[in-house]
Amino acid sequence: MDIKHLRTFLVASETLNFTKTAEKLQYAQSSVTAQIKNLENELNLQLFERLGKKLILTHSGERLREYATKIIHLEEEARSALTTDQKGGMLIIGAQESQCTYRLPYLLRNFKLKHPSIQLIFKAAHSDEMATKSLMAGEIDLAFIMDTQKNNPYVQSTPLIQERLLLICSPTHSLASKKTVNPEDLGTETILYTESGCPYRNIFEYILTNHQVTAKTTLEFVSLEAIKQCVISNLGVAVLPEMVVKEELKKTELVELKFTVEMPTLTTQMALHKDKWVSPQLADFIAMTKEYFK
Repeated sequence: MDIKHLRTFLVASETLNFTKTAEKLQYAQSSVTAQIKNLENELNLQLFERLGKKLILTHSGERLREYATKIIHLEEEARSALTTDQKGGMLIIGAQESQCTYRLPYLLRNFKLKHPSIQLIFKAAHSDEMATKSLMAGEIDLAFIMDTQKNNPYVQSTPLIQERLLLICSPTHSLASKKTVNPEDLGTETILYTESGCPYRNIFEYILTNHQVTAKTTLEFVSLEAIKQCVISNLGVAVLPEMVVKEELKKTELVELKFTVEMPTLTTQMALHKDKWVSPQLADFIAMTKEYFK
């Protein structure tokens, strides 16, 4: 049933006069008659009957008026809700802890100041693979991934900034005094790792395996802050992105070891599913992100 026809029917059921209905809706009278006739043909029912000069609703017309009123109200409610969504709504962003903690707070603050009615939700992803799967499943609107650049035919990625990976230790660690550190030097050390699947852990493990080095002891943490504090306390060495340890290096709480193996540069990327519908809110977040990282 056409919403337009139902609206015309409701007005006609109130006025019981097609001429007045046409005036009220600013239609030609012939248009009102045609719409009512189309509705009657579609339902195979007579909605009005004329008794002399008087137009009255049939029993079917009375029943339809109840449903038409509900349908029109529901349509208006839907329009109102969707209009509200255009002004507010929700964005779900996926990112690793390092991005949430060290890269994005200022950007998020500015976005919330500009769009206070938008609910911004962060979904933690300990690996880029997890973030990509969430994008593919439609669970998140946008992801910040931090990996050596990989092609995915279903993901549209925008490079934002490049990041060095650093091998770090405490200033009091025995390796801190060495001019250079070889992979073989790490065979007797305790290595502090992030969770399995983390891109920089994958890179570091690949380097050690390539040089046939197995660490004496490994510890795994879910928190980057925990890793930093343990390294500062001289419990072992770790590989972390520069942004994570920048302040501690300045304060000489940590030192960068001169690793003889060149580690690949990580690229922070903003990723969306290639078929993602970009709402006005998401479009503005993308624009603000590009400006922020520029």
